[in-house]
Amino acid sequence: MAAPETAPILIIGQSGQLAQALVAGAAAAGRPVVAMGRHEVDLADRARLARAVERVGPSAVINAGAYTRVDAAESEREAAYALNADGPGVLADLCAGAGVPIVHVSTDCVFDGLKAGAYTEEDAPNPESVYGQSKLAGERAVAERAERHMIARVSWVFSAYAGSFVKIMLTLAQDRDTLRVVADQFGHPTHADDVAAGLFTMVDAACAPGFEDWGTYHLAGDTATHRAGQAERVLAASARLGGPTAAVEPISTADFGAAAPRPANACLDARRARTRFGLQFGDWETQTDATVAALLRSF
Repeated sequence: MAAPETAPILIIGQSGQLAQALVAGAAAAGRPVVAMGRHEVDLADRARLARAVERVGPSAVINAGAYTRVDAAESEREAAYALNADGPGVLADLCAGAGVPIVHVSTDCVFDGLKAGAYTEEDAPNPESVYGQSKLAGERAVAERAERHMIARVSWVFSAYAGSFVKIMLTLAQDRDTLRVVADQFGHPTHADDVAAGLFTMVDAACAPGFEDWGTYHLAGDTATHRAGQAERVLAASARLGGPTAAVEPISTADFGAAAPRPANACLDARRARTRFGLQFGDWETQTDATVAALLRSF
């Protein structure tokens, strides 16, 4: 069903997984959107952000843009904060001034990963990486500067778009017999198309008269796995389809030696979003198989 005729939704971001899923979902639904990448609008440039909002005259803004190089952020703190904290704060100011809602995409990395179960929106953030700290600062800036806001935390997003985990595993398997993948980090893999559909549903609700359920929501699937298990699913699907494959060697996070800490538990409880907006998230294993099949057509 096509979306009703309205002013376009402004999407900040164009080349990332989620931005591409948003554009594809909008096209399929006949929904008017304008997606702007860094060549058109820079989260670190207030003037360009202001011109973009004024020019588009959006019904709502989805901020899917961010500094996402988690390890590099440890040594590029200023750049991470400029894009993940300062820019979203400015964007929230502009949305408040224009009288339109903002949906800001955040991350499971705002948590330290020490909780035994899935994180709810009531759990206190405690990010351990610069990336997570900058994203939390962005959440707070948006919440403080735009009354009509929603924070959408996502976790382990995958797709056939951009440099997804699935694509990385397939690419590495072309040249390696064994892939060393951490087995002590757990999350809820969630397809980008499901997240995009959820964000549009939230925007529709936010634009409806009388909406008051502003705040933070988790958008994630139900089933947990570890990174090595996710990799095994990718490579098994690839093997069945005649694509590249490799053995998976489960290792610890300490053995992998990444510059930035990741939460050992990145599981997000999405019951609030499911209940309020009726969101649905597919089975990650079935969606992984379909994603591998789509990617192999371009290998």
